[in-house]
Amino acid sequence: MRILPRLVNFALITVRNLRIDESHGVSHSLNVLHHAHNILESELVTSPYLESQRDIIYSSAVIHDLCDKKYMDEFHGIQNIHKFLVTKTGFSLEDVSIIERIISTMSYSKVKKQGFPYLGDYERAYHIVREADLLSAYDIDRSIIYNMNNVNEDFLESLENALQLFEGRVLHP
Repeated sequence: MRILPRLVNFALITVRNLRIDESHGVSHSLNVLHHAHNILESELVTSPYLESQRDIIYSSAVIHDLCDKKYMDEFHGIQNIHKFLVTKTGFSLEDVSIIERIISTMSYSKVKKQGFPYLGDYERAYHIVREADLLSAYDIDRSIIYNMNNVNEDFLESLENALQLFEGRVLHP
């Protein structure tokens, strides 16, 4: 994927400019990309059409938190992403629209409130990126770091919060 270095640089600059903590930073983006790659590779066996959506999946994985309402106005974040994707990647407007739909509807809280969006031929791409983010989200270190940076908890309180999150989302959803 030729645009991956540009996407990672865009993520790095955006994370720095918005002071997004490391729980949603570039390391997290790369972790989600890694999971998305593994899921995609396993799905290609039964769904070879996904190969044509690889760039959309990888791009969505890398930039998915650059419009997270915990750190910015979501609409402004989507506008920034749109401008970057249109001017720096060579994606068609249709591809940009799909990426924007994926990243703006995949958060756990949005899925709980609104359910899964209809994305037609890109339904599996959406779920690959969403599942990759979920796999990364259940990293207890990431949850502790988020709480310590954003809820101002100490380590033990952050650990307890992370364990409760895991209990509520994974063991007893």
